[in-house]
Amino acid sequence: MNFGSAYSSPEDASFIVKYRARCHCGSVRYEVRADPIDAKVCHCGDCQVLHGAPMQWAAIFHKGDVRFSAGVEHLRFYNSSLNRHERLTPCKVVCALCGTLIADEGRNMWLAFPTLFDFGTPPQVPEAFRPSCHIFYGMRVMDIVDELPKWSGHKDKSTLL
Repeated sequence: MNFGSAYSSPEDASFIVKYRARCHCGSVRYEVRADPIDAKVCHCGDCQVLHGAPMQWAAIFHKGDVRFSAGVEHLRFYNSSLNRHERLTPCKVVCALCGTLIADEGRNMWLAFPTLFDFGTPPQVPEAFRPSCHIFYGMRVMDIVDELPKWSGHKDKSTLL
């Protein structure tokens, strides 16, 4: 499968790995060379259903800062708004072997799930991965008591609750 020019090539010698992530079975692996540009906790209904959880935590990267090191052939895609199992962005990216949700692929961005990254044992989550806000908080199924801003929709494009 060809991911096109949006992602870094495995042959790019200037790519210096900063973080590594993998699916549960280890078949799909990817690397990033930069800190996330933001991290958010999403409470939208799609995230709740697709993740089987009350919310989803994502760290957002530019696609050019991401490269796959293994398992691209095991990736499967799902566009929830069109209910299509195709790589039509935005879409969910899944390991076909173990079912791990790998990321949300946007048109220009890669929304990675920080729990897939190797942050050591015990995990020491870098500050750059800590969420800056909650989005779609109006759709929450449980209240979250923290100091983070809570937006009714997208950050800076909706009502601050």
